[in-house]
Amino acid sequence: MATITRWEPFQDAMTLHEAMNRLFEESLVPSMPATKSGQSFSPALDLSETPDAYLVEVAVPGMKAEDLKLTFENGVLTLAGEVKQESEQQERSYHRVERRYGRFSRTITFPTTVKGDAIAAKLEHGVLNLTLPKAEEVKPRQISINVQ
Repeated sequence: MATITRWEPFQDAMTLHEAMNRLFEESLVPSMPATKSGQSFSPALDLSETPDAYLVEVAVPGMKAEDLKLTFENGVLTLAGEVKQESEQQERSYHRVERRYGRFSRTITFPTTVKGDAIAAKLEHGVLNLTLPKAEEVKPRQISINVQ
């Protein structure tokens, strides 16, 4: 006897949607030079904004502050570092290696003026938190109207 399989059109559409998202993400992210092992990567980050500052949260699990380099010049923030691979143990047979290793660099260009000398960085639980205060001239302000 044959088994009847019900067709789920929305499930197929979601699979297509996910595939298209992956295609665009992989093609629109600037490519970086491959590392010695042939891999390249960039850490995931979240960029948000408050009225007073930009906030950047970068996932850098297992990294120490001394392994990261932050620079800010002409409105461009650059984060660089290297995730070093521990030496593989010879008595093991690896079935899967999914962690990424090698050098990385991320740059973010900010649309408004940032106070470069007031940038704060904090590394906590594998997440690098950056606060980039906006310059006074770009903060929204209330303008009063004089009536005569």
